[in-house]
Amino acid sequence: MSDLTDVIVIGAGAAGLSAASVLAEAGRDVLVLDEQPEPGGQIYRAVGSSEASRRAVLGSGYVRGAALVARARASGARFVEQATVWRVDADGSVCYSRDGRGYRIRARHLVVATGALERPVPLAGWTLPGVMTAGAAQIMLKTAGLVGTDAVLVGCGPLLYLVAGQMARAGAPPKALVEVNADDHWRTALAGLPGAIRSWPVLVEGLGMLAELRRTGIRRHTGARSIRLEGDERARAVTFVDSRGRPQSIGCELVLLHAGVVPNIQITSSLGLEHDWDERQACFRPRVGRDGQTSLDRVWVAGDGAGIMGAAASAISGELAGMAVLEALGNAVQRRHREAAEAALAREARVRPFLDALYAPPMWLRRPEGDTIVCRCEEVGADAIRGYARLGCNGPNQTKAYGRPGMGPCQGRYCGLIVTELLAQENGSTPAETGYYRIRSPLKPITVGEMADLAGSVESD
Repeated sequence: MSDLTDVIVIGAGAAGLSAASVLAEAGRDVLVLDEQPEPGGQIYRAVGSSEASRRAVLGSGYVRGAALVARARASGARFVEQATVWRVDADGSVCYSRDGRGYRIRARHLVVATGALERPVPLAGWTLPGVMTAGAAQIMLKTAGLVGTDAVLVGCGPLLYLVAGQMARAGAPPKALVEVNADDHWRTALAGLPGAIRSWPVLVEGLGMLAELRRTGIRRHTGARSIRLEGDERARAVTFVDSRGRPQSIGCELVLLHAGVVPNIQITSSLGLEHDWDERQACFRPRVGRDGQTSLDRVWVAGDGAGIMGAAASAISGELAGMAVLEALGNAVQRRHREAAEAALAREARVRPFLDALYAPPMWLRRPEGDTIVCRCEEVGADAIRGYARLGCNGPNQTKAYGRPGMGPCQGRYCGLIVTELLAQENGSTPAETGYYRIRSPLKPITVGEMADLAGSVESD
């Protein structure tokens, strides 16, 4: 097999599957690299192998992914699963590892569809055993049918409602939801309501999730602040002050955190692509055109990695990126198909301003105080980051010389945005001026043997 292919798609979620389908159906040689054992990404993880009982627990939104997986499988695209991409170069070269071996493959064009990461929720005690993200709990439910018991969900965002409902259907409803948004936070979202109403199916779905919480009797505490996760060897309780100023404590064995998602920009940052600070979504995202084209001619970004848009919009974004790459390769694309996709994406985007404002994480959560751990890998606290700023540190990359934040196994995925915001606050600058970590390969931990191996051929399933 040649080491040069037409297109490499990195990521097999909604956007990657759609892009690969469009390209392969047009006869192009497409290779899809993904870390998981089967396609679907985070939202549709394991949808192709899930049994009917698990699909009933996870709901209709999850089941929609089966059609995307089936189409991509039938398109002729080649899938390399359980592949860890650790280097991407501007010439189209991609290095990845699989089963302990390193490989290099090169493509004429790249579609980066690496999706989103859960925003970190830096609370006192969030590093205790028994504390994990709501997304991680959902992964266990999707892949193994496991559901945590005696749980409390903490944070903000629709995923909290979705996971709570799924846990209830699985027979283990959480004890409570502790939400950080103020009781009147909906007022800030009113400006986006007209567009959201035009996207009424999304609103209906959200109202359905809230109605399910009421039916199952799951308690909701809104406007929570001063949240602490208490425990010695593991989490034992969530304490907080409620919206009426009353101290509360809920005993539990499991705490699930979530405060929305942000684009996974590790690959796009390592490529040196232009990025912008998105004030509405409080994150960095790559600068892309309407079809996902980046500042490098051969690189496109599709889906949530280009800015949080949701599963349905991500699939359409992948379609548009696929069409654009086809045209770059010399294939004709019918104008009506492209215009229909653009119109569909615009319809899906109408609800975003409303949702982004409605579930914006409060500033105190984005900029923790005291010795709350910020960098979990190197155990660096918030006060330490502020101290670096007072010593003259202006940017996240410089903090590595002071105390190693961002230098652990996660390569800054979890602490990057927090470090940026803390430095900006302390230095009186903006996140855009402060910037982000300088990301270099390897993007994921690998062995020296994998790096030296680089067999230069693709092992496809």
